[in-house]
Amino acid sequence: MTSVFDWLDIRADERRSAGLTRRLRPRRPGSDLLDLAGNDYLGLARDKRVAGAAAAAALRWGAGSTGSRLVTGTLDTHIELEHELAAFCGTQAALVFSSGFMANLGAITALSGKGSAIVTDRFLHASLIDGCRLSRADVAVVEHASPAAAANALKTRRTDRALLVTDSVFSVDGDLAPLPALFEACRGHGAALVVDDAHGFGVLGPGGRGAVADAGLIGEPDVVTTVTLSKSLGAQGGAVLGPRRVIKHLVDSARSFIFDTGLSPANTAAALTALHVLRDEPDLPARALDVASSLASRLSSAGLPVTTPDAAVVSVRAPSPEAAVRWADECRAAGVWVGCFRPPSVPDGVSRLRLTARADLSEGEMDRAVEVITRCAP
Repeated sequence: MTSVFDWLDIRADERRSAGLTRRLRPRRPGSDLLDLAGNDYLGLARDKRVAGAAAAAALRWGAGSTGSRLVTGTLDTHIELEHELAAFCGTQAALVFSSGFMANLGAITALSGKGSAIVTDRFLHASLIDGCRLSRADVAVVEHASPAAAANALKTRRTDRALLVTDSVFSVDGDLAPLPALFEACRGHGAALVVDDAHGFGVLGPGGRGAVADAGLIGEPDVVTTVTLSKSLGAQGGAVLGPRRVIKHLVDSARSFIFDTGLSPANTAAALTALHVLRDEPDLPARALDVASSLASRLSSAGLPVTTPDAAVVSVRAPSPEAAVRWADECRAAGVWVGCFRPPSVPDGVSRLRLTARADLSEGEMDRAVEVITRCAP
């Protein structure tokens, strides 16, 4: 019997032939796997202070926020987290979303729209790409990390309003966007700069205040930053930081804020507590950077093709998608869990292992990781 979904089997066979099938791998509590695949850069996801705050909030408020932020979904904890994020990062205001993905969708769609232009880096994160697609704006995709290409696209646009959208730290190779030069391109051509600082916040900048702060752009009236609460803060959720009038506009018009259920009480409290830990332990970001540098140096000395990390992401290139999958599987079987990135997740079409440094990794754990990854290399 035929079905309207028979075409799905054809697509599945095509992905299987290309080595691009995916599967879910449950993470077991108490597992002795060394985790270099998650994004818990500061080691706070398992911190008892953070987890304890989440448990207490769930017992007090319940499992969910019960509604949109504009109906029943806003708690005092949301407001406190927004105030403290803005104060920590040096912006006028902040707005918390249910995820970093939703924060990016909300910021881009609400700040652009039909009759405006968006210029983006070609290696943009999927959430930013989807925001651009939903925006109805004229979108120009330019060469990776090229201020000159971005400036030319802004200069030749046919609209009055424009956004330049970029990641701060690109999630695949871990390289850093040239934010000061991109900002100058925006200033020279009347555009706003929107930076997804998901992989910079908590790792770069003074005390972990992020790549935007590190570039000296915090407080600029035409710069907007998005962050995730699920990486350095070890919780879940996202936020947009920037001028007060931008945040007010998002409350009134960002569909991914207005029509989405608010971030759960547990995750809101966890993120707030993790932010306090980051504020009180400012050496954590430097430790994460040191671990990333050490992992990259050791793997490179072992003869592997490793990128130089600008933050806490270490990328090791593989010869093919199939080789990357086998390499990651063999590492996992040997006790080290690494990320495996293949097309379409990698815009340059090059498959690789993606390792994430954590501030709480010991020297012994780094030795173990390097030995396993090197021994299992194709």
